[in-house]
Amino acid sequence: MRAILVDPSTPNRALRWQETAEPAIGVDDVIVSVRATALNRADLMQRAGHYPPPPGAPDILGLEMAGVIEEAGPGVSGWGKGDAVCALLPGGAMPSVAVPAAMLMPIPQGWTFAEAAALPEAYLTAFVNLYMEAALQPQESALVHGGASGVGTAAIQLLAATGNPVYVTAGSVKKCLACTTLGATAAINYKEEEWAARVKELTHGAGVDVILDMVGADYLTQNLATLKLKGRLVFISTLSGGNTDIDLRVVMGKRLRLIGSLLRSRTLVEKVAIKEAFVARFWPMLEAGLVKPVIDGIYPIAEAEAAHAQMAANQNIGKIVLAV
Repeated sequence: MRAILVDPSTPNRALRWQETAEPAIGVDDVIVSVRATALNRADLMQRAGHYPPPPGAPDILGLEMAGVIEEAGPGVSGWGKGDAVCALLPGGAMPSVAVPAAMLMPIPQGWTFAEAAALPEAYLTAFVNLYMEAALQPQESALVHGGASGVGTAAIQLLAATGNPVYVTAGSVKKCLACTTLGATAAINYKEEEWAARVKELTHGAGVDVILDMVGADYLTQNLATLKLKGRLVFISTLSGGNTDIDLRVVMGKRLRLIGSLLRSRTLVEKVAIKEAFVARFWPMLEAGLVKPVIDGIYPIAEAEAAHAQMAANQNIGKIVLAV
């Protein structure tokens, strides 16, 4: 099998299309012929050598995929050869991959492989952190940083679907417009406005109940100031760094909760529970077309370098997909 692998011997850790081992099927696994995978910031971090895969996961990039089942292990029931599926992965999304059957999701009727490949990582990340980790309640409000990202566009749609006011930050007028079109209550261009003050203005001084943050250090003080009493701040990345000062008196006085969260390193049991909770709550909305991934662009697998460059430039709105 040939796949895209990182060449650590090159200055820019170039992507190479080269031979690698075929995936081994387990008793409770299926082998999926991958038709599409989607990029995530974790792929860029892993390529740079800063985010190694969890123990046992392949070195091949890719945390989600959509494709067709080619083979099912003897312990698998309910899935068979020819079924169109998508799934979250710990890595190794191309072009053939072994997946625990418990992690599979069917591709909603009428969806393309590209759309299905853009579903698992972004939507499960948004779901677990907003509705499980932060325990968002009806009518509570949320602030989502990186509103035009894959996770951001997913979060906007889920929050709009559950009737929770959602404020977002984004880095351009175009991105802000895309966010409000998806259902954001308001979108703030952080390059032109002081976002924390604007959120307070939009909420009449109240602030928000939950913040989904991928920026980290640079936003911590403003995030704490923007939260309501008993607010929850969920960290899912640290794009600006992970070290900063914190005023614990603000945390104590407001009775805030600071929650660190990763999805990739969780156990299979945890990931299956997250997937099943997401499907139970939101699958009817996906099938009805009320919630659907935003695709910024689709690149042939041979143009993986260009796709990575597009994500690194931070110009995308929604997901970048590789067609296999």
